[in-house]
Amino acid sequence: MPDVTHPIEGQIVVLAGAQASVPLSTLSELIERTQRHLVERRATYERRFERIDGTDDAVFYLVDDGRWETIGEALGFDGRELDAVRRTHESQFQRAGRRLDRDEEFETALEVRDVVAIAPPVR
Repeated sequence: MPDVTHPIEGQIVVLAGAQASVPLSTLSELIERTQRHLVERRATYERRFERIDGTDDAVFYLVDDGRWETIGEALGFDGRELDAVRRTHESQFQRAGRRLDRDEEFETALEVRDVVAIAPPVR
């Protein structure tokens, strides 16, 4: 599979890594691995989960509780690593909500569902 660009902004990666005590280089690699995993399953996310269009850089899916644990297990992440990656996706979703002037709606969504961010397909 070709290289996949992830939709998580650099500042979000830095903050999430610091909060979860995961080195920046490690977190960047974990995010890239996660993105490859998600892109390979894009069709499943399209069929099974609610899609929220974000900015031009990301499409978000509201996923079932426990989805991140499934992703982390499939990719062999430990608890800190999984927490950091999940945090980057949530933070990117919140940032998109602010940019789209939908922050209240996006915050409410996070109260009941988890979110994954997937880079839109290259056209």
